[in-house]
Amino acid sequence: MIIVRKIKPLVQQRLKSYPAVALVGPRQSGKTTLARSLTTDYFDLEQEPERLRLDVQWPSLFKAKRLIVLDEAQSWPELFPRLRGVIDMERQRFGRFLLLGSVSPALMKHVSESLAGRLSLVELSPFTLTELPDTPLEELWLRGGFPDGGVLTSGRYPQWQKDYLDLLTQRDLPNWGLSAKPQVMQRLLKMLASIHGQLWNASQIGQSLGLSYHTVNNYVYFLEEAFLIRKLQPWFTNLKKRLVRSPKCYWRDTGILHSLLGVEDYETLLNQPWVGASWEGFVIEQILDTLNTTGQPVDPWFFRTADGTEIDLMFRHKNKLWAIEVKLTSHPSLQDFDRLNRAADLVGADKRVLVSQTTQSVIGEEQISCSLPGLLKIFVKP
Repeated sequence: MIIVRKIKPLVQQRLKSYPAVALVGPRQSGKTTLARSLTTDYFDLEQEPERLRLDVQWPSLFKAKRLIVLDEAQSWPELFPRLRGVIDMERQRFGRFLLLGSVSPALMKHVSESLAGRLSLVELSPFTLTELPDTPLEELWLRGGFPDGGVLTSGRYPQWQKDYLDLLTQRDLPNWGLSAKPQVMQRLLKMLASIHGQLWNASQIGQSLGLSYHTVNNYVYFLEEAFLIRKLQPWFTNLKKRLVRSPKCYWRDTGILHSLLGVEDYETLLNQPWVGASWEGFVIEQILDTLNTTGQPVDPWFFRTADGTEIDLMFRHKNKLWAIEVKLTSHPSLQDFDRLNRAADLVGADKRVLVSQTTQSVIGEEQISCSLPGLLKIFVKP
């Protein structure tokens, strides 16, 4: 089954404007498959024989007019000065190198030191709902969007997610410079699953693990850099009300979240006390990933006052401030919209959106009540 990734045109567009593009995202999100659809010149730099092959062919390769793909580029630091040298020889020659990487601090350090101004970053997420129009929404929500994680072949969930996290804690994170023991990281991952959608409190997590809050923050930073965790920052504005100033913590892929929490089927998911938080995180990530895929990335926030007035997701898009509230219901009420409007009035939102599982969308100039697929269609319209 061949699925053309929605972000492919954006990658091609950036290659026409930059000498190099870095396609980043979590491991197993489809970066290699996408890259191989663009060229046959591919090198996996985690493999020593591939490094040798690149080294031997380097003089002829950088003179060629073809796109060269360098996978897991951060694993070979000596590459970056070389790239800078050949790029600077012909700065106006675009579309020469496509670097792939599961972002680590090392990769970003090399990029910022050697390729600043020469490279454009593009982020590839796992599959979004807009890329799988024939897949039921509840299956993508349950199993997540990783191509091999079960959304296309159901028998792999949830074992694939468990194996994925084992590999992450035992190999990837240590290779990226994180010194935490795998057993400690696995406990941390489960704790992060238990607080999905809640306000971040590093001290509380640290006490449970016997770690300082500085150490916990450092560990979670690596998970953010690996595109597994998202900390949604609070919106600040000059109001008389006291505002919540801690970020909220979400797992970016609900398939990984659900595997950590022992959920194996959709019926079990719906019976969990935290199902609303799972749905909220799923909707937020689908919106943000879809906007990013269409070349319209936004800076997301949430809004909450000390007395409980809140907005699940806010961002600026096309010069409008959007306020989005997420409800796990098929029949949103007028009271739901009244609460959203009161919060949106506080921040001066231009667009007020109530996302639910409704089958009846109402789309006005300022107010929208719709399903998640209905909202995503608004964002992907030409």
